[in-house]
Amino acid sequence: MKEYKPFKSGKVREVYEADGSIIMVATDRISAFDHILKNQITGKGKVLTQMSKFWFDFTKDILPNHMISVDNGDMPAFFQQKRFRGNSMKCKKLTMIPMECIVRGYITGSGWESYKKNGTICGINLPAGLKESQKLPEPIFTPSTKAELGDHDENVSLEEGAKVLEKSFPGHGMEYAEKVRDYTIAIYKKCADYAYSRGIIIADTKFEFGLDANGDILLGDEVLTPDSSRFWPLKGYEAGKGQPSYDKQFVRDWLKANPDSDYLLPQDVIDKTIAKYKEAYELLTGKPLD
Repeated sequence: MKEYKPFKSGKVREVYEADGSIIMVATDRISAFDHILKNQITGKGKVLTQMSKFWFDFTKDILPNHMISVDNGDMPAFFQQKRFRGNSMKCKKLTMIPMECIVRGYITGSGWESYKKNGTICGINLPAGLKESQKLPEPIFTPSTKAELGDHDENVSLEEGAKVLEKSFPGHGMEYAEKVRDYTIAIYKKCADYAYSRGIIIADTKFEFGLDANGDILLGDEVLTPDSSRFWPLKGYEAGKGQPSYDKQFVRDWLKANPDSDYLLPQDVIDKTIAKYKEAYELLTGKPLD
């Protein structure tokens, strides 16, 4: 059996090249505050991959995506080993656009902290008098440039982002920046409306896009998972306070309360986190995780 080694290993994902395609593997690692934690969250990688599959299918009418298959039988024998089952996705090769496309539908997290200081989020002026966790009048696009592993991503304006893209794609910087902004908002709106009908508020999320061999923009990376998004339960939602969530917020809150933890989580935080991930999957898809 041919062995494969990842050509890219991120905080959570490992990416392999195989037979002209890409195999993206979502590991059970978890990161918070730009650190990889010492524990693993067993089963998390499978939730991320299967949830991405659900959303890729759901959004392909707005924009095609890079997913080919999540069936390990469609991948080389190496990826049919037990550790790759359910958490691997075969994808088209893309030239990635170096911008994290963040969209915020509600005011929370770093956005809320910024708004309290000067009434803006990433330089965008917002109405006065907003409360924490309140729904924004319209979703806002707040991109950041991609950082190397270990560095923090940097928030940029659309114009600043376009200049970064211009370096990679001469003559197309602003065109691509505006296109990914419009796709980001359209995909978010469709998915947020659907999730709301299933009892989940998607407060914010991030997308990544790339160009295929024909130069067309496709949706890439992962989509609307608890790792890339803030999911809140609709039940009990009330603006004016922080919200419980279906994502890494549980881990973030524990780390904030335990600054000397050295990024080592207790077992009960791990158990509660994976339970939340699975609950979100089942609510959104209407079926249990196999």
